[in-house]
Amino acid sequence: MLSVTEARDRILALLAPTGSEIVTLAEAAGRVLAAPVVARLTQPPLDVSAMDGFALRAADATVGARLRIIGAAPAGHPFAGSVGAGEAVRLFTGSVVPSGADCIVIQEDTTFDDDVVILNAAGHPGKHVRGAGLDFTIGDVLLEPGRRLTARDIGLAAAANHPWLTVHRKPIIAVLATGDEIAMPGDPIPPGGIVSSNSHALAGFIRAVGGVPIILPIALDDRAAIATAAQAAARADLLITTGGASVGTHDLVQAGLADLGLDLDFWKIAMRPGKPLMFGRLGALPVLGLPGNPVSAMVCALLFGKPAIERLCGLPGDPPPSEPARCTIPLAANDQRADHLRATLTRDADGSWLVTPFGPQDSSLLRRLALADAVVLRAPYARAEPAGTVVDIIRLAACGL
Repeated sequence: MLSVTEARDRILALLAPTGSEIVTLAEAAGRVLAAPVVARLTQPPLDVSAMDGFALRAADATVGARLRIIGAAPAGHPFAGSVGAGEAVRLFTGSVVPSGADCIVIQEDTTFDDDVVILNAAGHPGKHVRGAGLDFTIGDVLLEPGRRLTARDIGLAAAANHPWLTVHRKPIIAVLATGDEIAMPGDPIPPGGIVSSNSHALAGFIRAVGGVPIILPIALDDRAAIATAAQAAARADLLITTGGASVGTHDLVQAGLADLGLDLDFWKIAMRPGKPLMFGRLGALPVLGLPGNPVSAMVCALLFGKPAIERLCGLPGDPPPSEPARCTIPLAANDQRADHLRATLTRDADGSWLVTPFGPQDSSLLRRLALADAVVLRAPYARAEPAGTVVDIIRLAACGL
């Protein structure tokens, strides 16, 4: 059996980012840049005032100086003349500093009427002046490719005069659930059957990490039916199957996909839940086969689906971020499989995380996954640990789950 790390590395090695497309700024948040954002102007374009006040020569900026007000320059309406000795121009935040002035005395440090301003504080060259290009200059590379765009990035691109950005296309992820016993929510449930939760849970997760999900019709436990259903994913960037990946008589995903020419890369991971994980290719289409048990499917989606989709989006495909927490209960020794224990989180008095794993961790208990805040990571052959041990956790909400 492969380790979690080795399996993830082998998946990522066979994936490449999607092509690029051009979108408006309004559509760009959360997308991954495919081309650099280069400043198309200088910001600020000229010297501007950082405060409301008066522009003057620093040579005149002495306490008690009495200066003649020769005009005003609201933001967007620069003063056309030049400031000479004994003169001042009233400015506002963002106003262009007029020619001849090299200093600003803020309004609170003056006494003034319509004609004259008296300085109650001294100034010096450059005081309260934002120099041209203080933020960036034309030609500066502001944002590099491979960056997931935040609202802050969108603001920067807008300030650099970009109405459009080049981003990676959102990858299309086809989701195929298999099994005679499952039905979609609201459909008739077969005798002894269950409602399928995996397709919709995976679709929500795919959206959260940047993909576009397409839920395919359920495929029955028949290799021909599975092959036919999988053909509907031909134009997707990734096919995720759920169920039928184990070795039972009715676990026919591998067989059905083999009929289409599946090139199987690996199957079975040393982890719990989620041992029967499969990865391969149908021609150019990567196929990630998840277990059918709901918890196993979602834990595998977290550990392998998230990095895979992010790689397709144009990101590196890093493992889900982990962080330390102190476990409130004792932990038993582990066997040869990495464990991922569903758990709740609280804060200690010092603000650090306290983590409490649930009791039974059966992979069918979807309610406990919904109530969980995190999974506790337990390495293969980890020794028994007492309550209070610091462990690594993955916070689910931070990963879109």
